[in-house]
Amino acid sequence: MIRKTDFLVIGSGIAGLSYALKVARFGTVTVITKKKVQKTNTALAQGGVAAVFGEQDSFDLHIQDTLNAGDGLCTLDAVKMVVENGPDRIRELVGQGASFNMAGKGKYDFDLGREGGHSAKRIVFSKDLTGKEIEDSLVANVEKNKNISILEDHVAVNLITFSSSIRSGLLVTQQDNICCGAYVLNNRTGKIETFYSGITLLATGGASKVYLYTSNPDIATGDGIAMAFRAGASVANMEFVQFHPTCLFHPEAKNFLISEAVRGEGAHLIDHEGNRFMEKYSPDKELACRDVVARAIDNELKKSGADSVFLDISHKEAGFIRKRFPNIHAKCLEYGIDMTRDPIPVVPAAHYMCGGVATDLNGRTDIQRLFAVGETACTGLHGANRLASNSLLEALVFSHRAYETSVEEFKAMGSEMNITDLELWDESNTTDSDEAIVVSHNWDEIRRLMWNYVGIVRSDKRLQRALRRIENIQEEINEYYWDFKVTSDLIELRNLATVAELIIRSALMRKESRGLHYNIGYPRRDDKNFCSHTLLKKNF
Repeated sequence: MIRKTDFLVIGSGIAGLSYALKVARFGTVTVITKKKVQKTNTALAQGGVAAVFGEQDSFDLHIQDTLNAGDGLCTLDAVKMVVENGPDRIRELVGQGASFNMAGKGKYDFDLGREGGHSAKRIVFSKDLTGKEIEDSLVANVEKNKNISILEDHVAVNLITFSSSIRSGLLVTQQDNICCGAYVLNNRTGKIETFYSGITLLATGGASKVYLYTSNPDIATGDGIAMAFRAGASVANMEFVQFHPTCLFHPEAKNFLISEAVRGEGAHLIDHEGNRFMEKYSPDKELACRDVVARAIDNELKKSGADSVFLDISHKEAGFIRKRFPNIHAKCLEYGIDMTRDPIPVVPAAHYMCGGVATDLNGRTDIQRLFAVGETACTGLHGANRLASNSLLEALVFSHRAYETSVEEFKAMGSEMNITDLELWDESNTTDSDEAIVVSHNWDEIRRLMWNYVGIVRSDKRLQRALRRIENIQEEINEYYWDFKVTSDLIELRNLATVAELIIRSALMRKESRGLHYNIGYPRRDDKNFCSHTLLKKNF
């Protein structure tokens, strides 16, 4: 059976749902999501959304802060467009029911916070659960919209492209690459379903689960990036993986982030002997950009051999801490840490992909009718390092731009392809897997080799070792993929391996150190040879 929809949205975070609400005025929308609709990276975002609302702030200051963080690789037009459109998108969220901390009685008189790399207070937040507040408001609006269908427990397998053929699920893309839908695994039935769409939007989030230690949930396996690359789209800047400096270090804690806003409110980073150390690395100390702070902590841990450093805000009034960070305070208490009195043990962890599917200023990829927004895209905003709280902002602004452009394309669509031309998924020569250990072993090995060889500090020797191993792992995965019926675990493993290879190859291409990419063999920035985006595209 072929399921038809005007707009196919893959992903249910802030980017996908914002887009779905707007295009639903012009056609039917199907939202595909791997788990429950609210199981997204967006829902876990603690800090807030960066936007200019303060009297002491300006677009020029926000633009300059973003360019400084991006270390010479930001696309100026993208930065200006996002910053200047940011306040309107925040007002739009308020109109949809999102509630933020307020400093006064005015409708947009927000209580603004400050985070690392920002020269002014401009973080719009909702306590320390900003992402959840935004996600909840978007879901509430989407669920009321009769033009939007949400399909939970559905995992996209491959994009379908016009002028393509399929052999047991393998896309062989030819000329005139036009996306016309996707093959999707219905996890509730175990069957692959064919979705035909006029416009397809990738909003699948990040890929930081490719690393052993990460702030991301298990769903962050780079599905959109991997699918787009396999279908022939360009990907860019995959070497720039942002490691958040402060994830909670505790044997029972999994993926819990200690928001940058804690440092923004005056927390100190201290070593195992109680000494502050950031002044050795940056005049901005704890409020330096994330790449600087993460490398500083990594260096301190390697020098001392300690398991963690500590984030200490206990010098602040206890009532303020509990009110400003209720979620973080409660979570730390679960593990016996009272942040009003005790320093919090923290370590860096993979957090955000600055690279992704290459797009223009309207979210268009180089495959026709395929758009990408949010963390799965590389728009040029972040350059070599993302400025804190610019991610939710980017998702809001680019989903709006993609909506405007894709609706125009949808209206102008002809009937180049008859829906009966689509081929259904063929799994006639496959069997049920009897070796699940292959999936779990390779999953673990990929994440460990990426952490050990392609982490915060890199070298060509480590990268070459990682590339050799990931190529061998991919051979094993491909053999397994063609022999057995597709499962969600296998889909994610395949995507994770693709993303790992893209990161490694991109890192090997950049013979310098810039932003989030630090190679000990090339410790300096080289504007003469490498002040450009790293682009990769599949050769068919």
